Amino acid sequence: MPVYNARIIVTLRSSILDPEGTAIEHALHELTFTTCTDVRVGKYITMNIEAESEENARTIVDQACQKLLANQVMEDYTYSLDEAAREPA
Repeated sequence: MPVYNARIIVTLRSSILDPEGTAIEHALHELTFTTCTDVRVGKYITMNIEAESEENARTIVDQACQKLLANQVMEDYTYSLDEAAREPA
């Protein structure tokens, strides 16, 4: 059965205030990185999924995000999925 690598990014929705991102932006400005703006903080999650097809793997990622990895009220998620390279036997 193929294995797929999922890379998931979970971020606060744009309508939700991000105090951690604001604090980081202020710190960057104090360090003279004044061109850095609109800083947002999120989560980066990687996982391997053993699935019969890419479609099945996508379904698993969506379900995992909706049920556990992302708070559907406050967060959005995006992901990419690639088939893992097979190791030589």
